[in-house]
Amino acid sequence: MSISPARAVAFDILLRVEQQAAYASELLHSDRLDKLSPADRGLATEIVMGVLRWQSRLDSVIATSSSRPLSKLDPQVLIALRMAMYQLMFLSRTPARAAIHDSVDLVKRAGKTSAAPFANAVLRKLSDSAKAAARAPADNLTVPELSETYAHPEWLVGRWAVQLGVEKAAAICRHDQQVPATSIRIDGDSVTAELEDEGITLAHGALLSSARTVIGGEITQTRAYREGRVFIQDEASQLVAALVGKGSRLLDCCAAPGSKAAAIASRNPTSEIVAVELHPHRAELLRRRVQAANVQIITSDVLQLPPHGEFDRVLADVPCSGTGTLARNPEIKWRLKPQDLSDLHTKQVSILRAALLHLARGGRAVYSTCSLEPEENQAVVDEVLQDNPKFALLDCRAELEALKDQGELATSDLDSILEGKYLRTIPGVQLCDGFFAAVLERRS
Repeated sequence: MSISPARAVAFDILLRVEQQAAYASELLHSDRLDKLSPADRGLATEIVMGVLRWQSRLDSVIATSSSRPLSKLDPQVLIALRMAMYQLMFLSRTPARAAIHDSVDLVKRAGKTSAAPFANAVLRKLSDSAKAAARAPADNLTVPELSETYAHPEWLVGRWAVQLGVEKAAAICRHDQQVPATSIRIDGDSVTAELEDEGITLAHGALLSSARTVIGGEITQTRAYREGRVFIQDEASQLVAALVGKGSRLLDCCAAPGSKAAAIASRNPTSEIVAVELHPHRAELLRRRVQAANVQIITSDVLQLPPHGEFDRVLADVPCSGTGTLARNPEIKWRLKPQDLSDLHTKQVSILRAALLHLARGGRAVYSTCSLEPEENQAVVDEVLQDNPKFALLDCRAELEALKDQGELATSDLDSILEGKYLRTIPGVQLCDGFFAAVLERRS
C-alpha cells in the first residue's frame, strides 16, 4: 500500500479535527509535517484546509452517489471520501486516479477494509462529474444560496445578512473560502532587508506601516522568524495591539498564543508587562514565543488573578467564537451552534469586569474579539458599562487619528474600519480577519 505522504498526513490531521476537536492550523504547524518535502507540505495544507472550507459542498455531492446516509458512515470513510472529492472538484493538476486510489487505500489503512469497495464505487461514479459540481457561483444569491454555494451554515449567513446586509454577508463568505494573506509584524527596515535577502517577497500592509504581507517565499523558514524577531499576525490583530498604546505598567489578560503580547512589548520596551494565560500548555507556548525581558508570564485565571498593583493599560482579548477568522479556522463554522453565543457572552462579561478591576484611574482598557457577532462585541461592552459608572467608552476614531498622526496607521479610510465608537473590520470588505475592539477609560 503506497499512499502519498501528503495525503496520509492530511488524513490524520482531518481525523483529529473531527474526533478530538483539534485545530487544523495548529496541527499543520506541528512537527508531524517536518519530514515532508515543501511540495508535500503544501499539498497536505491544501487538502486539509480545502476539505474544511468546503465540507458541506463536498458532503452534498458525495450524498448523491452514496447508497448509505453520510451520518451512518465511519468518520475515517467519510474523511477519505471528502479528501478525494476536494481534489477531484478543486485541484485541476491532481490526477483523478491518484486521488481516488490513495483515498481508498486510506480507508484500508484506517482498518475499514470492508468499506473500501464502497468508497471506490462512490468516487468512480463521481469522478467524471466532479469538476462540474465545482461550478462558479452566480451573483445576487439569497441567504440559502450563499450557504449552499459557499459552504457556510445557513443560520450564520442569515445572521450576517440581517446585521450587515446581504452584500457584506456574501463578501464574508467569499473571503472565508480563499487562502488568506500571510501578514507579519516587523520591527525596523533592517528586518525587512534580511527577509528579502532570504528570498521573501513582501508588500506593504494596508492598515499599519509596520505590517507586511508575504507574497513570496516561506516565512517560517527564515532566521528572523525562528529567532522570534518576526511574528505572523493578521493586520487587524496588529491594529488591536496598537490601540492598547503605551504605558508604564500593562496587563494582557488572555495572552496566548502571544502575538499581541509581543507587539505590546515591542511598543513598550522599558515598561512592566504582565501576560496572563489560564491553560498551562498555552502559557508554555507563550513563554517560547514572547521572549522580551520585560514580560512576566503568569499561569492564572484572570477571574482570580492575585493582586499585581494597578495598570495604566489593560488588554482583554477574550476567548470568542472566532467567526471573523473562518478563512484561517474553517472548522469553527461546523462546530459553532447558535446557543454557544449566549455562553460566550456570559464568559466575556465576566472577563471584562475582572480586567477592569486592575485598571488605574485614568487608565485605558481595550476589549477585543475576533468575532463578528454582536452578542460578543457591543452587547458585552454595554452590559459591563451599564452597571459601572466608573468607566467610559471612548471613541476609537480619536485613537486611530492619533496612530495616523504618529505615522503608525497606513490607511486614511477610517470610516471603513469604524462602527460608531468601535473598531470593526469585516473579512472580504477589508483584506484581513474580522476584529472588534472597544476602548474604555477609568474616570479619574
